[in-house]
Parts: sequence; structure tokens; C-alpha cells
Amino acid sequence: MDKMSQELWENCLEIIKKDLPEKTFDLWIKPIKAISITDDKFLIEVPNKFFIDWLKLNLQNTIEKELSKQINKSIFLEYSVILNLDEILRKTEQTIDPLQPAEVETIFSDNQFNPKYTFEKFIVGSSNKFAQAAAMAVADTPGKAYNPLFIYGGVGLGKTHLFHAIGHKMKQTNSNAKVLYITCERFVNEMISSLSKGTMSQFHQKYRSLDALLIDDIQFLGKGEHIQEVFHHTFNALYDAGKQIVISADSAPKEILTIQDRLKSRFEWGLVADILQPDLETRIAILRSKIIDERIHVPEDVILFIASHIKANIRELEGALIKIVAHSYLTGSQISVDRSQEILKDIIKQEVNETPITIEKIQKIVAKHYNLDVKDLKSKKRTDAIAQPRQIAMYLARKLTESSTIEIGEIFGGRDHTTVLYAYDKVEKMLIKDPVFSSSLSKIIKDIKS
Repeated sequence: MDKMSQELWENCLEIIKKDLPEKTFDLWIKPIKAISITDDKFLIEVPNKFFIDWLKLNLQNTIEKELSKQINKSIFLEYSVILNLDEILRKTEQTIDPLQPAEVETIFSDNQFNPKYTFEKFIVGSSNKFAQAAAMAVADTPGKAYNPLFIYGGVGLGKTHLFHAIGHKMKQTNSNAKVLYITCERFVNEMISSLSKGTMSQFHQKYRSLDALLIDDIQFLGKGEHIQEVFHHTFNALYDAGKQIVISADSAPKEILTIQDRLKSRFEWGLVADILQPDLETRIAILRSKIIDERIHVPEDVILFIASHIKANIRELEGALIKIVAHSYLTGSQISVDRSQEILKDIIKQEVNETPITIEKIQKIVAKHYNLDVKDLKSKKRTDAIAQPRQIAMYLARKLTESSTIEIGEIFGGRDHTTVLYAYDKVEKMLIKDPVFSSSLSKIIKDIKS
């Protein structure tokens, strides 16, 4: 470590620290050491390859810009790894230590499953019937019916409920079954922690001793090559042993841009089932079930009112019901449609006066905002003045309508669905990095919804 590189690094950290959460800084930045600076290369030492993946995705550009500013010339990061991840993984493959009985009991206990999330309490409708039937088949014959089972759909539509229901059923059938439900974020954090502590052998043993792995929100696995490598090996080990794998995401496998193709392919080996927004009949049934569970009384016309206006997902539907009941309890007032409308006025869409959002409407508003013609958005022109508005319109079409990426691509001049996915991903990143762009997009969305 030379003095100049150390001073540059410390000055750089003082700047970037201001914009980072303390936990993020402590976890990802503090362990890094500045080694040397040669010409336009700034060498830093990181604990393992996960740090390289994370830095490239999140901070490399910011750090390079700050270092370049300090010495008034372009600087590019280079990495030196303290731990050879591939060597660690290879060694731990060969030296997996058995888990202690008490540890096994804690990891695979019934307590990890929400008692309210059972198959009996899952309201079945046309929007989720296929996914529910597949989940029951997997729970009845794990590793045989559909493996893996991949369930996808938007937030709050019941994916997690089905995961817990599968876990309950498997444990009821075989109390000794090693069934683990885990979010993808927790899986990744656990993996990184095991690497830093040198306990990857225990990590491998824990996951490869499972009878069933239920992993939620796989889209958060991240783009890191080595994180996906570990999951790839875990998947293969369980699959080859005939163990059940159940995976959820917000999109179909082929639409998750951050996942490697070889993993996407494996996710489709078994059965892929989607969950859609519940229809009116299902929404009414969900509300009635909640009312029975909570032992409360809500008039039928109020149930119909809520179900007719809250359409996005089950979470919002139940939240609206709870809000109305709580207001009645706290104020001593009766539950009625008029009062419910007043209570929910901030979240209810007044559909009578609302024009449905269509891709055509989105194209028209976006084109007007950027002084273009709609035909420009559908054209093959790739100039920045047209390409970015087109990507924004594609992003909004996916965000604000129920159209598939294939349908969106077709309406935008017969483009491939991967072009739509690329546009969506690019706009998402711009929203995070550019507050001005975010504000501009909010105005466009407001115009579309007005």
C-alpha cells in the first residue's frame, strides 16, 4: 500500500460515505484496501469476488469519477482478491461438515411457516387455480409431480401464501421432512456471511441436506456471477437427489434479465405457473373469508364496494377492509358504502370517470411530451431523440397495463420481447440514478392517468 493511493482512497471515501447508508458502507466499503496507483489504474484489494460483482453494479462508476476528479485525469479500478472464491467453493465441496441435531431442528422447524397460510385458507379463483393445483400436487408428492415448480406474479397476489401452504402440508405428511422457506435476499446474505466467516461447508451442508427448498423472489438473486454459481450448484445438487424445489418471482423465468440463461433454463424444467390479479368473484370471496376469520360484521353492499374498487392485489384488498373496520371501531360509527368511500378516497380509483390506460394512450402522451409523432416510437429509427422516449413508452406500457412483453413489442413496430425487457431495465436504472428524470417521468404518468 503506497501513501498516495491511501490518501486518495480516504478522500474518496469521505465523499461517497455521505450518500450511502451506514450499514452498506460498513459491509461493502470498509473492508476494501487501497494498494497502488499506476498510470490510469487504481488497484484495490477486496475480500472476495462478491465485492467485485457488487461494486461493478453499484459504485464502480462513482468511485472512478471521484478518484479521477481528485487527480484531474481518468482513473479506472482494478481488483485484487484476498480470498480465491473458486478455491473456497472447491474445498468446501469436499469437506462438508454435518449439522448438529439441535441446529437441524431449529432450521427446519414448523415455526417458519405462517399458521394462517394454509391450503384450506387459500381462496381459489380463475386467476390462481392453476398455481394452487400445482402447489398442492407438489406438496402431496414432493420431487415427483413438478420439479422445480416456478410460480410468478405481481406483489400481494398469494405466492408467499402458497409457499407456506406447501411447507405446512409437507410437514404434516412427514414431520421429519427438512423443508426450508427462505427469501432470496436472505439466501444471498447468508451466503455472503458464510464466505466472510469461512463457513461455506456448513452452508452447503444445510442446503444440500434439504428435502424441499422453497425460495421466494428469485429475481433478487442479483447479477453477480459467483452468487449465481453457488445457487446453480445448490439447485443441481437438490434436483439430482430428487428433492423438491419451489421458486417464485415477479416475472416468468425468461423475463428476468438478471438471471443467467442456464438458470432460466433449469427453472423451466418442471412447471411454470402464473398468478394473475383476482377477478371480482374471487375478491369478494377473499373479503368474506377475512371477515369470518376476524369475526366481524360487514354489510354485503360494502363488501361489493371494496371488491369493485380495489383490484390490484390481495394485500391492498384486505388492507382496505381493515381500514374501514378500524375506523368504525375507533369512531363508533356504522359501516356503510358512503363512509367507506370517504375512508378510502385516497386509494380508490374512481373508475366511472377514469379512462382505461392503453398502450396507444401511453404512446400518444409520451410522443407529445417529447415533441414526436407516435409513428416515430414505432419506427426503426435509433437516434437518442427517439430511442429514449420509445424505451420510456415501453417501460410505462409494461408498468401501467396488463399487456405482455410480446404484445408490447408487437405494438411498438413488431419488436422482440427482449427489446421491451431491455427498455424496462434501462429506465428502472435511470430512475434510481437521475432525480430529474424521475420527476419528468412522474409528470408523464400523471398525464397518462388524468
